Amino acid sequence: MSFPQKVKSTLWAIVNSMTSSMDKFVKNPEKDFTRDRKLGFLQLVRFFLCMESGCISHELLKYFYFLPDEVPTASAFIQQRAKLRPDTFLHILRQLNLRFPTQKLWGKYSLIAADGCEFNIARNPQDPSTFHPTSGRSKKGFNSIHTISLYDLLSKRYLDAIIQPGRRKNEFAALCQLIDRYIYGGSPVFVADRGFASYNVFAHALEKGCFFAIRAKDVNIKRLLAIGSLPSQMDRWAEVILTRSMAKKKRQHPELESLYRYICKTVSFDFITESSPEYRMRLRVVRFQIAEGVYENVITNLPEDEFSSEQIRHIYHLRWNQETSFRDLKHTIGTANFHAKSQEYIEFEILCRMTLYNFCTIIIMDTAIKKETGKWAYQVNLSMAIKICFAFLSDHMGPGNINDLISRYILPIRPDRTYARQLRFQVPASFAYRFV
Repeated sequence: MSFPQKVKSTLWAIVNSMTSSMDKFVKNPEKDFTRDRKLGFLQLVRFFLCMESGCISHELLKYFYFLPDEVPTASAFIQQRAKLRPDTFLHILRQLNLRFPTQKLWGKYSLIAADGCEFNIARNPQDPSTFHPTSGRSKKGFNSIHTISLYDLLSKRYLDAIIQPGRRKNEFAALCQLIDRYIYGGSPVFVADRGFASYNVFAHALEKGCFFAIRAKDVNIKRLLAIGSLPSQMDRWAEVILTRSMAKKKRQHPELESLYRYICKTVSFDFITESSPEYRMRLRVVRFQIAEGVYENVITNLPEDEFSSEQIRHIYHLRWNQETSFRDLKHTIGTANFHAKSQEYIEFEILCRMTLYNFCTIIIMDTAIKKETGKWAYQVNLSMAIKICFAFLSDHMGPGNINDLISRYILPIRPDRTYARQLRFQVPASFAYRFV
């Protein structure tokens, strides 16, 4: 059995095994999927994983090979879909990752990026949790949902995700929750941008026994270190004692007055209680130059005997790989073309597409690229490789060596290329007018 066939059989084995414990994945175990239908539990989950960007009726036709007596209606799909719990697809995502262990830095550290990504959904001004009113981005307003996901930077896989309404997103809380429910073991290093820098996030990682490297603003570093200006380069440890009381007489360590930092009661911090009114933590602050007159700060707890400031800079630079993965997740995989309007069912599709992305990258990273002569090194054309893997999973291609086929489509690697990020609103594709 070839490696791609092993990955495919493993994915379907995970789905098949779920039928023996179906009670965990349906809303009403006593009734749901008890009758024999064209779209039973097994077929429904497999269809979700194979569904592309076309309208529901077209996707059903393709999945059932255009056999008139076998194809269920779109209405039947919608009714069956309502019986599933979102944990169904999170379970598949996690199990596939566990079956194929991720790569580690020096055989020990897992580099895991955390970042958010917005998806535009069908316009509905009556939903205040997702509707953004008229602004510079859209003259009519738009609806969106926000995902916060964990992405393994070395293995190029999504590990977990939380979906929130676009107007009620809370990235701090989401990252804390993702850290708390991290299941992959080892020594994870959570790498995140400055939107995730908070004492609560640091504390959750410390309590979990994890590492982190999170970018922070200058003003946050000044408050942390209690200094007025920052040097051009810095690598030092800082110890702080967090409290919600400004009364000096209540402090348990009055001799360490300079270490105390006040946290407002409106700011979330989960480890200060009546029985434990103070929380002590030790953080490492690294500051380095990235361009002429431009500096970045990273707050971490990585040991300095293993991670120099230059290595921390490199680790943070790798975080950009998650940003580029969002483009492939949205457009190459087709996640942006949803088949639902409600957040619950959109969550189904996002988790399915993340699983499909992982399925493809597991196969792609096992594909050897022949070294070409010339100026550049080469890499797999990810867009073409994903299309090939998709056809392989859906049984829409003949026999052949998948790795050889993938290796035929390659692109040169051009390092240090930069492009200005373009922030623009994109209208979601209509449910009916799609052709894939």
